[in-house]
Amino acid sequence: MSSAFAQLNNDRDRIGATQGDLVIHPDLHGAVIFEWDGKTIYMDPWGSADLYEGKPAPDVILITHPHGDHLSPDMLKALGTRSATFYVPQAVADKMPEQYLEQTTVMANGDKIEVEGILINAVPMYNLPEEGARHAKGWGNGYVLSMGGKNIYVSGDTDGIPEMRDLKGIDVAFVCMNLPYTMEINQASESVLDFEPAIVYPYHHRGQDIEAFKNLVDAGNKNIEVRLKNGYPPSD
Repeated sequence: MSSAFAQLNNDRDRIGATQGDLVIHPDLHGAVIFEWDGKTIYMDPWGSADLYEGKPAPDVILITHPHGDHLSPDMLKALGTRSATFYVPQAVADKMPEQYLEQTTVMANGDKIEVEGILINAVPMYNLPEEGARHAKGWGNGYVLSMGGKNIYVSGDTDGIPEMRDLKGIDVAFVCMNLPYTMEINQASESVLDFEPAIVYPYHHRGQDIEAFKNLVDAGNKNIEVRLKNGYPPSD
């Protein structure tokens, strides 16, 4: 970790939206929390319970795929999930503790559902080449969330697939980058330059040089704002 990276934080950000600000909490690795209009959405909650202390209980929980750093039964047990609804791919539902299934809706790639004014669009996430991939096409979901007039893309574990590069109108993007499970910074930056989000956060980036990623995006399109966060506290 460079000294510059060590100075980063993972404090929450606020982005202006209709019906109140969109509040973003980058937590750990692939875990992100969004707050908007009195509702709280957890994405792939993972890590230690103290990361969630003082944060609102989830109304919606989205899980991208069943790998242990995305689907964590221990974390779900530690969270207040009684009032939450889950939206997951079938591969996650197959491995979730039975106690959550009545609260769970399965979404396949291409499915859309509206929940309390939030449109959830399940989009593909997969590795290239597809043959023998750790993350097969259709096995997991990335998500595009539309709320408050903003479109937020969370990639899940993926490479720079055509479905990502063809996205339009994304205001905020969380794009993964860590070898050998997802893509490296060159493919990630090329993908971001193709779909041109207004703001991009590199996430799920263990072992990658996110400052170099920022430099690549800045060199290609200075209108894309790259926000760097420290998603890996020293004890992790």
